[in-house]
Amino acid sequence: MIIDAQVHVYERNHPGRPWANTLHGPPEMTGDQMIAAMDEAGVDAAVLVSAWTMYRDDASYAVEVRNAHPDRFALVKPLIPADPAVEETIADWARTPGAVAVRVISIPSGAIPSMVSVFPETPDDPEKALGRIFAAATRHSIPVNYTCIGCLDQAATMAKAYPDCQIVIDHMGLKQPYEPPVPADAFDDLAKVLELARFDNIALKISGLCTLSSQGYPCDDIWDPLTRAIDAFGIDRCMWGTDWTRALSMIGYRESVDVFRDSDRLSDSDRAAFLGGTLQKIYNWPPG
Repeated sequence: MIIDAQVHVYERNHPGRPWANTLHGPPEMTGDQMIAAMDEAGVDAAVLVSAWTMYRDDASYAVEVRNAHPDRFALVKPLIPADPAVEETIADWARTPGAVAVRVISIPSGAIPSMVSVFPETPDDPEKALGRIFAAATRHSIPVNYTCIGCLDQAATMAKAYPDCQIVIDHMGLKQPYEPPVPADAFDDLAKVLELARFDNIALKISGLCTLSSQGYPCDDIWDPLTRAIDAFGIDRCMWGTDWTRALSMIGYRESVDVFRDSDRLSDSDRAAFLGGTLQKIYNWPPG
């Protein structure tokens, strides 16, 4: 099966479910539109990561879409680290049909200047706030998707402190653009990402990587860093995702699939793991 590890769905902005901010992409990407895009590209299933930019920690639209298509979608809910009730939120989410993970966004101010306004406010004591989340996720056996661009040392701290918590590093831990051009320093933190491979409880979500290609489709220039990541973590800890619709201005949805599906740089068994097998194991989610 081909399973996309990260897509976003959202309605047009309306009073019944107003946006907090604007996500880079089309004015809407409904569940039906996402299904149509997946069908055209030959993608069997996907993980709906509720769009923090629009909805903050309200995952209700993603839940609606998943419930309408339970054989095609799983769910990830963003958390607010400073929320005093975050432990209860995790407990409730772990019982939600289709829920496979929670998400924490922890990005220092200035790491991605154009998007700083949509990131959650940093708690007064980030390590304590993160610890509550990782401890609760461990108790409820639910993985944590961790967006830690610019603060990969925090991922190491959490992995060491909570070795029984499955951590999934979002976007390969790298700064990714929302539109051209690709930043010259895009892979500067790759060595820090590879150092995280020493923690058995860390997996890599290779989501949106095509947006770091300076050449465009078929993105031949991303294979060196990708191969280094796979070599460090092993294919059983690397999963593919598009980060649709954020990647829209950089590459088409089907192209984001074909870069890897059509490549001869992966063996058949590694391709099957990368495009879906690893995800099923890490998230304990067999679609269908």
